Amino acid sequence: MRSKWAGAAMLGLMVGASPAFAQQPSMEELMRRIDALQQRVNELERERRPQRPAAVAAPAPAPAATPAPTRSAAPRAAPAPPAPVTTAAAPATAPAPRTPEAVRAEVDEALRGSLDGLAMRIPNTDTTVRLYGFLRLTAYRDFNARNPTDAASVQGIPLTARNTQPGDGDITARSSRFGFDTRSDTAWGRLDTTIEGDFRGEIVQGGDLAFRIRQAFAELTRDDWSYLLGHTNSLWNEGLTEALHDATNLNQSFIRQAQFRLSHRFGGNWTLQGSVESSFGDILTQNGPALSPVRFDGGATPAFDQMPDLLARLTWRDGAEEYVLRGLFRQLSLEPDGTTLGPRPSESTSGWGLAAHSRLPLGKWISALGRDELMLMGYYGEGIGRYFAGNTFGQGGISDIITATGMDYSLDSVPSYGATIGYRRFWSDFVRSTVSYAYARQDFPSSIRFAAGSNGALARNREMQQVIANLIWSPFADRPSSRMPFGWLDLGLEYVFSRRDLEDGAAAVGANGVGHGIANRLLAVGIVRF
Repeated sequence: MRSKWAGAAMLGLMVGASPAFAQQPSMEELMRRIDALQQRVNELERERRPQRPAAVAAPAPAPAATPAPTRSAAPRAAPAPPAPVTTAAAPATAPAPRTPEAVRAEVDEALRGSLDGLAMRIPNTDTTVRLYGFLRLTAYRDFNARNPTDAASVQGIPLTARNTQPGDGDITARSSRFGFDTRSDTAWGRLDTTIEGDFRGEIVQGGDLAFRIRQAFAELTRDDWSYLLGHTNSLWNEGLTEALHDATNLNQSFIRQAQFRLSHRFGGNWTLQGSVESSFGDILTQNGPALSPVRFDGGATPAFDQMPDLLARLTWRDGAEEYVLRGLFRQLSLEPDGTTLGPRPSESTSGWGLAAHSRLPLGKWISALGRDELMLMGYYGEGIGRYFAGNTFGQGGISDIITATGMDYSLDSVPSYGATIGYRRFWSDFVRSTVSYAYARQDFPSSIRFAAGSNGALARNREMQQVIANLIWSPFADRPSSRMPFGWLDLGLEYVFSRRDLEDGAAAVGANGVGHGIANRLLAVGIVRF
């Protein structure tokens, strides 16, 4: 048994992660619970020891002897019946001895949680706490211009001939992650909470690492309804293909933001969800993107958030087979007054997007393909830049507010569309590969032109492409769980090819420029989950 103080520390930590409105026991109460648990274990240990036999009461004394009659006496009467022999009451049947294994099983059952992995139930409560996460080591090598980040997006790869340094590489563990889950049974339903973070918050690029919160939310589930509050993945998110490159790859979305979400399950396979999510203005200008929470040109930003984003998602799922339709609506606004660009009137425009994808288990139709999967995704939208951070972050809208003369200027949402196809091949239960191709395009309005070589001109990517191919070995794939479908260890190699082409091509770069960039990267990754 661990010491009481170690148990108290563990329980104190776990209770700290339980829901805020749940009653929080004091340290004295925690110590009392630990003492009670220790006392129960001691009782079980005593019960399993051999019991000493109960003492038998002494027999009753024999009756006094009667003098023998003489021959002349009257005939002998019939002998008196023997006196009953008094004995002690039979002892109650002693409980069967308990083995150490039985004792441990009872204690384990008392602490067994409703979550898999490193989880336990807090004694005398209906709350389970789990610690989860992974350690990740990534090594990469570039074979084109230097791009010093392990999370290179397609829209920001160096342009050919603008960066004369050769490709380099690095090794980092900053993507390692850990989090706490809790699950509680309440009078209103099942309550799940999550707090999760990693070390991808850089103090300076390429410098010291900083811990950051990735998710912090609570979700209440009652019957077929769920209600979520907090900071977590957007309903628009979809990492369709398995990739080791830990970046927001082309046509993938990994936006996490504050939101309220409502979900309803019906018909066995259907789920309908809607959310009200935090907004984040992103408007491209000649001097680069104006973002609502970031200062612009040394002063206040003109990009404003005046209404939350509205999202919806419809999912049909049966095992590994899945079909999803998702959509969003948002507003983009410019308020130049009080900035270096004012005074000018305000402008606003709307953004919207639709996307659909399918995940097809090919073995369902062709048995020889076993667990192989085909993934397909397509989307179209206007003003959805930030929801595809690897494609068009900072380009939800576009404005000539810097280059326009007088009071008039324009603000337009940027149309964008694209598609992804991926195939995952299971060579065995322990080895798998994924190959994917993604294409994306932006159609910028012809009425807006930025000066060659400006930040705005170098960010206007007209077309982007990406190819990813990997080989992953999971030696413990025969020990899956809901959180670790391929076991606790992944070792893999991956090749990533990316290309971007600028609007107006070489003319956007300037004299002797090349209007495209190409990146070739090789990665080696090890992931240990817990």
